[in-house]
Amino acid sequence: MRESAVKRHTGLVLVLALVAIAATAWAGDKADKPAYMNVIVGHATPTKAQVAEENLLTLNVAMFGYYDRALKLYQQRLLAQHPVILALFSGAGGDFTLYRPEMAPLRAPSVPKVYQVMKSVGHSSMALFQIAGPYLDNPADQSWRALMEVDRTQHKVALGTLANVDMDPYWRDDLRTILTNNVAFMDAALAKGVITYMDLSAFAKKQAPYLAKIVAWAADTQVAHWMGVVGNWKQMLGKDWDKTYGVSNSIYVARQNNVIFSVLAQYFGPDAMNSRLMLFETTDFTTTPEEMLVGLTRVVADRSVGAEFFGNYYLMDYELMGGDGRDAIVAEAKKRGMTPFLPPLVPFGSHEWPWKITPGPGPGTVKQLLSR
Repeated sequence: MRESAVKRHTGLVLVLALVAIAATAWAGDKADKPAYMNVIVGHATPTKAQVAEENLLTLNVAMFGYYDRALKLYQQRLLAQHPVILALFSGAGGDFTLYRPEMAPLRAPSVPKVYQVMKSVGHSSMALFQIAGPYLDNPADQSWRALMEVDRTQHKVALGTLANVDMDPYWRDDLRTILTNNVAFMDAALAKGVITYMDLSAFAKKQAPYLAKIVAWAADTQVAHWMGVVGNWKQMLGKDWDKTYGVSNSIYVARQNNVIFSVLAQYFGPDAMNSRLMLFETTDFTTTPEEMLVGLTRVVADRSVGAEFFGNYYLMDYELMGGDGRDAIVAEAKKRGMTPFLPPLVPFGSHEWPWKITPGPGPGTVKQLLSR
């Protein structure tokens, strides 16, 4: 018994010694912690209120993860039940794809190449304006010359091969005039060694009637092509057309009177506007089909949320706080002696065009501008 007690005592002493050594080592580590570790562990202790706020805000962060997970399922089910037409902007006059349940996507043929030719020639005068604009009336700055000489060479090559382009001869003559006028402006500027505002303004006004014609011909070519494509697809889908979604995209500057969306509208009709036919405003001219399908799925899926929570299928197409926000703006404006400036309140199921439609004074087309 005695021997056993001694052993226990010895063991206890050993354990206490090890604990003391560990504590000393830990204290030493803590004291010797390098300064760069302060970025990792050096922070103020949050208050109870801050902890509580973060606990509640975490719910919103988690929601997006749940939403993204569910969205993939929603998209699969949407495409399994509804045909979808994506009509996307592109430099070639549009990119149309038809998605049908249980079938491979059907991509439409492109707009005839002559559309791109006319667009390119039209842009050539605009590009020349950009070369000249930053250097107006500044003979001391000759940094524009190299750019303009390269552009002039490219113009002469294009002019030399223009006759080989398969297009209406009348259109070709107009393109030749535009390119010839571009070269004449560059020749004069390079010879003078300065680009004056008066010369640039006169050049722009001279080109305007010719540019207006190729804009009109390009539009005719683009519209005729896509109306044929969408008309054929509508006939192909038959009764399924009434459950087909159509989506197009536009950057802000191309939104008003958007050609591609307007073509879709001719076949979808007024009742589909903003319900099955939608225009998504993007931050760039072009976007991907994948991004557009995600956008469409979000809209359609959120409509079910609005219907179940608030009893309106299209509520979630709108800023949820928008109505209360209007009331708050009116109240705040009144407090500050201001007159509220707000658009008319429209119903959630509005079928209006997704751009400005209120009539007003002034021209609305290039033709109207040139006829003044």
